[in-house]
Amino acid sequence: MDYEDGRLEHKEDFLKNLLNNNYSEETIYNYRRDLSLFELFLWDQNIEFGDLNKDNIISFKDFLRTGKYISILKNDTYKVHNFNSNSDGKLSARSINRILSSLRSYLKFLIDFDFPTPINPEVIKLIKTEKKNSQVAELEELIKLIEFPSIYEKNDFVKIRNRAILETLFSTGMRISELVSLNRDQINDDGKIYVLGKGKKQRFVYLTERAKKYIFDYLSIRNDENSVLFIPIRGGRNGSVNQRISTNYIQERISLYRKKLGIIVPTSAHSLRHGFATYLAEQGANPVAIQILLGHESLQTTNKYVHASDKYAEETHKKFHPLKGTDI
Repeated sequence: MDYEDGRLEHKEDFLKNLLNNNYSEETIYNYRRDLSLFELFLWDQNIEFGDLNKDNIISFKDFLRTGKYISILKNDTYKVHNFNSNSDGKLSARSINRILSSLRSYLKFLIDFDFPTPINPEVIKLIKTEKKNSQVAELEELIKLIEFPSIYEKNDFVKIRNRAILETLFSTGMRISELVSLNRDQINDDGKIYVLGKGKKQRFVYLTERAKKYIFDYLSIRNDENSVLFIPIRGGRNGSVNQRISTNYIQERISLYRKKLGIIVPTSAHSLRHGFATYLAEQGANPVAIQILLGHESLQTTNKYVHASDKYAEETHKKFHPLKGTDI
């Protein structure tokens, strides 16, 4: 059987079920991509889905961990795009766990709808992940980064637009995917922004006065009918409808600005979101309020940002407590 024929039974039913349950197109795309990689493994190992066993899951983890899929994907017969792999082509532990979780969700769907399932989903155990360094750049460094487009960029449109982008990211704590999806009519004159986030969850975020200034400065130089908020310099202002700036471009510019400024802490668009939450927590913001602003489903997810400020809280306690230094 050729790989293109597919080896996962009822995969399309599974994806259609996600669509019917109002999952976003991006989420469905990610599930399709992850399951396609598992199909690639089955094809490479000549395993029929109905014959799948526990040992095959161990082999699949090895298939991902060692980057064996890379040599297969170099063949023009079939390609799976957009995996977050490092320079030698191997997937990160978190990316592997995302793929395993997709497979587990698919198997659970088969059970829920009474389709034959060769193995129990609980057999698929996630692998141990490396502990991510939660460190963010100092506030002063983040401010320099945000302001850097005004100094570095030569093109006036790019200068103003990129400054507005970074100001918005740090002002609101938005995800980069949410930012590039913004349309003009999602922002009101008071700097309140309507966001449709992960899982189509709706929330409001807010611009600081300085971020609002740069957004409206940017909009004042727009001379087009494009409804999209952030547009590329080519195309977006020349009649192309709804063309959006890419996430890759924003990440590339942030990386460049960081290097030019000599900021040693790895910094990305997500770092600005992380910094937003961390420095709000340091100022004593309510964790529930931070959760709402970030669009997190649970408070537990938000608590990592609050915990990141615990050292600051400890230092403040030692420095300012009224009984510090008194005799026992």
